[in-house]
Amino acid sequence: MPETNKQETSPLYDERPWGSFTVLDEGQGYKVKRIEVLPGKRLSYQKHAHRAEHWMMVAGIGKITLEGREVIVPTGETIDIPLGAAHRIENPGDEKLIFIEIQRGDYLGEDDIVRMQDDFGR
Repeated sequence: MPETNKQETSPLYDERPWGSFTVLDEGQGYKVKRIEVLPGKRLSYQKHAHRAEHWMMVAGIGKITLEGREVIVPTGETIDIPLGAAHRIENPGDEKLIFIEIQRGDYLGEDDIVRMQDDFGR
């Protein structure tokens, strides 16, 4: 199966209302992103049908909601987001939160998302 052009399937850099992400690498069955969350912002409460995620905090502290349970993940720590699990990350601090996200799955498009709650009306 020929490899699709990365530019067609995913932007390398994208700004969002909560911050931004940069795709660092992607290949068959995986994608690696650097995600920045602005102080006081959070991503939508969401789940994915085709991918699991592994997050490592590299700057700041992440406040993660996973299946309704809140967990604080400090710099240097990781958390796994299982396939289909409802999740959200927010930045409770006053500095930018930066984390690395490793996605694993059979489809890694940005449209594999079901938003259950969103601060930005998406």
